[in-house]
Amino acid sequence: MTSVTSPLAGRAIGLAAVPDPVFSGAMVGPGTAIDPVREPSDAVAPVDGIVVSLHPHAFVVVDDQGHGVLTHLGIDTVQLNGEGFELLVNKGDTVQRGQTVVRWDPAAVEAAGKSPVCPIVALEATGESLSDLVEDGEVKAGDALFSWK
Repeated sequence: MTSVTSPLAGRAIGLAAVPDPVFSGAMVGPGTAIDPVREPSDAVAPVDGIVVSLHPHAFVVVDDQGHGVLTHLGIDTVQLNGEGFELLVNKGDTVQRGQTVVRWDPAAVEAAGKSPVCPIVALEATGESLSDLVEDGEVKAGDALFSWK
């Protein structure tokens, strides 16, 4: 069982509330979403593992059970071409839960006309394989978001 923790501080809102049909329809996979605090902040690794995909606006960490967790920083933020995002690790790096991966500013993302809402997705999972899913309430970085069987 993999415990996935929040990569950010903010308010859990669930995937259905994400303003993007691909994420809200769980087409990428099941999970939840965080509406982040509007201040410069660190997005941290939600599990111990290896960074297998790394972009300014999104990263995937795969744990030792082969579970890949996508953290997507905002919606349509790929269009910002990395502006306002600082990568603090490299693809292929081994990271510990809670280690900073990307530094960013959700308020700047919002000012640029993009949603700062962050989907946290269990890649290649089914909804039934997740339990204890947090879809509402305030969360801090490191708080439990869901368990993955």
